Order: sequence, then C-alpha cells, then structure tokens
Amino acid sequence: MISIVIVTCNSRQPVGGCLASLAEQGLETVVVDNASSDGTGEFISRSFPAVQLVASPKNLGFAGAANLGASHCHGSALLFLNPDTVCRGPLQALEEVLEGSRQIVAVAPRLIDSAGHPQVGFNVRRLPTAASLIFEILGLNRLFPNNPINRRYRCLDVDPNQPAEIEQPAGACLLVRRGSFENCGGFDEGFYPLWFEDVDLCLRLRQQGGTILYWPHVSVQHEGGHSLGSVTFSEKQIYWYRNLFYYVHKHLPGRAGCMVRGALVCGMGLRIVAELLGTVVNRRTPVRIRGERVRAYWRAAKLSLLG
Repeated sequence: MISIVIVTCNSRQPVGGCLASLAEQGLETVVVDNASSDGTGEFISRSFPAVQLVASPKNLGFAGAANLGASHCHGSALLFLNPDTVCRGPLQALEEVLEGSRQIVAVAPRLIDSAGHPQVGFNVRRLPTAASLIFEILGLNRLFPNNPINRRYRCLDVDPNQPAEIEQPAGACLLVRRGSFENCGGFDEGFYPLWFEDVDLCLRLRQQGGTILYWPHVSVQHEGGHSLGSVTFSEKQIYWYRNLFYYVHKHLPGRAGCMVRGALVCGMGLRIVAELLGTVVNRRTPVRIRGERVRAYWRAAKLSLLG
C-alpha cells in the first residue's frame, strides 16, 4: 500500500491542485507543514479533511519534515511528492513496479511541464561526480549544455519514453520501499533546508544494493521552484553550496573534494569580478542589487575557504 508524504512551506497556492489530483485515489496522505505563514495548514484542514495534517511550529527543512511525515504513515511504500505537482493518472502502477522485484527499492515517474513536455535534464540524472559539480560551479554547463560531462550528468542520452535503471531521480515525485528507506536511515537532516537530500538518499539506497527505476508510463505534472519564492538570492547561494559541500564531505572526500572547493573559490571570484565590471559597464542593473550579489558570492566562497 502506498502512503503519500507531502512537505509544504507557504504552499497554499499550488497544494490545492496536488491534493485534488489525489482525492479519488484512496491513498493515505500525510502533509507536513513547515510553519507556513500564508495559511497553508488552515486551507488543507478546511478543503481536504481526509488528509492528515502535521503542523510543525518551526521549519524543519525538507528532510526533517519528510522523515516526520514518514513516521506517521502506515504504507509499505512511501511516495514523496512535491506540493507543486499534479498526478495525471493512477499511481498504483508505480507500486506494481516496486512489487515486481525485491531488488527494486524506488521508482520515479515521468515528470512533465504544463504543456506535457518531459522535464529532460531534471527528471533523472546520474549521481554527481567531482567533474560534474565543478562544471556546475564554474557555469560551464550553462554556457555549453551539450558538453559530454553535462550530457552524462543530466542523462541527456536516456530516452525519456523508455523505462530505465537510473541513479538519481528528482525528489519531486519518488516512490520508495519503506523497509529500504528505514534501513538506510531515511533522509539525512543535515541537508537543511533543501537541496541534495534526495541525491544523498538515492546514493545510499544504491549502496545497499538496491535498484532505482524510471517508469515513464506514469506521468506527473511538475511546476517547480515554488518553495524558492520567499528565499533571497543570498540564501539560495548559501543553502545550495553549503549542502553541496556537505554532500562532498560525505561522498567525495580527499582530492575530489579539494578540487570542488577550489572550483568554488574560482567560480565565485569570476562572478564577483563580473558583477563589479557590470557596475561600471552596464548601468541597467542597480548598484544595490549588484552589491547584494557580490556579498552573496563572497559568503559562498567563504564556505570553501573556511570548510
């Protein structure tokens, strides 16, 4: 039996569509609300009384809230679902795949945008390597998206229409065998408040000998990014790079980790120089905003220098 875990934080606007798409599926649904200030909890209690709402008085981060939600579930399979998703059909097909073999520990559906296009490059990826992280930090994957490092990392060589064994599906919708989830300790709450906790979970599931499958015969619409609406530019930099370094510390020690740290100092330095030059050359962006960016990049660089 599937139990659904949804983590919300100021998610009143998107979560209604998500819960409405689940209403007729008859699945246990637990929502953990991370101290929303927009009335998310009240809206869920009023509009979806069948949903079990767990209201946290403080923001536990995604990992902490997801673990809390899992502890309230009774199903043998846990579906972690973002509030900005809409399920476009029955989810039981994912459970059937999971039940097909004890070797399979997790299954991910096809993620599509509002136009029905698959979210290639986001839906499934390979686990990060030092090279892929360095290319991300230096912005090379944005400048040259078809480079071989990026193509491998973002699985651009994988047919989105065919089932496949994968390393790291997006955590926006991921069905995990409960026993496997508990055996590996659930989400690592050291990844706070978000980013890399799903990557870390997938790596540990695979380290236990499990297989993760991509199953495109089930589609879930995913909007993406709603949780970042109240996060400042500086906070985004700190959260992402801090959790990146935590992941590197756990899984890419030694020389690889040193290379990633060096890349961050270099990458942030180049961004700072670009912002300072832009202040002189390009007057369209206010100096105040460029100054905020410079301070954010410097704070991110210090994560490496002090780490």
